[in-house]
Amino acid sequence: MPPAPGRVNTGGVRVDFATAFGEGARQYRRRHTAMTRTALIFGISGQDGAYLARFLLDKGYAVHGTSRDAAQHGFANLETLGLRDRVVLHSATPTDFHSVFQVIRRVGADEIYNLSGQSSVGLSFDEPAETLQSIVMGMLNILESARVVGAPMRLYHACSSDCFGNTGDTPATEETAFRPRSPYGVAKAAAFWEVANYRESYGLFACSGINFNHESPLRHARFVTRKIVAAACRIADGSGERLKLGNIDVARDWGWAPEYVEAMWRMLQHDAPEDFIVATGQTRRLEDFVAAAFAAVDLDWRDHVDSDPALLRPTDLSVSAGDPGKAARLLNWRATKMMDDVVAAMVAAERGESLTS
Repeated sequence: MPPAPGRVNTGGVRVDFATAFGEGARQYRRRHTAMTRTALIFGISGQDGAYLARFLLDKGYAVHGTSRDAAQHGFANLETLGLRDRVVLHSATPTDFHSVFQVIRRVGADEIYNLSGQSSVGLSFDEPAETLQSIVMGMLNILESARVVGAPMRLYHACSSDCFGNTGDTPATEETAFRPRSPYGVAKAAAFWEVANYRESYGLFACSGINFNHESPLRHARFVTRKIVAAACRIADGSGERLKLGNIDVARDWGWAPEYVEAMWRMLQHDAPEDFIVATGQTRRLEDFVAAAFAAVDLDWRDHVDSDPALLRPTDLSVSAGDPGKAARLLNWRATKMMDDVVAAMVAAERGESLTS
């Protein structure tokens, strides 16, 4: 049911619609008079957030980003890319409607990118409630705030291939049913349908990018790809350690994160809000990733890697494969770096080479 005129109670916060709409419209007019596009990134401190900030700055955007405590956060990824002083940072907690509403109204962005939320599949089994709340409530608060503010804006949601579960031999398309097998996948699937509901019910320009695995030197050390690369480099330097891994028979589609943020941007430049799979179209086993990382430092992985049953997840995806054909047709976006290229770039960076690409 549409909201009643005047005031409405939203998430415990009393919102004056006339004030909200008026302020959003004023900011929108001021911005477009100056011909500067503005983007707001929830989750700017992560891998994708930092690369997206760089991409948008290069496009001439004014870039704003959020953290739970912007005054205390180190923003290491932004520092690494030399962006810390080029973006405007705000404190906002995605699970708190008031803080989300305030920052969206204050910034008055043309484009909002939601990259926030607990991002580790493995950790989601240990922290299912935090995972669901950070992803599902975070996306809901952004959508509801955008609806209430009412000014023209376009919203992007970072969805995940984990929504599909096992794809088997047939790569998933945008029409493939969701069968998630982790708390993380369940949360991302719920957020996907939130976006679809707000798009259809309220006419918001809101879309989801269903991202398959994408890596870079900015990937957090808890992720298996960075763990593998870092260990291979240490072993090559004489650490004498052995790398312990769980199931290396799983197959994934690994792409290059800086390319994937361009796909995010292209979705918001499209004529209509639609959901897109973002993937390379090539699926490889984790064993192949391990072999490539060790080969890049002139080692045979079989001499340095052990299987550790303690690292197995309660459930895991045997194969995760995606068909990026729709993105190629409608967005003119195609991945150019495949798994071997990604591994080589990550190893080079781990050994001290530049992160400019």
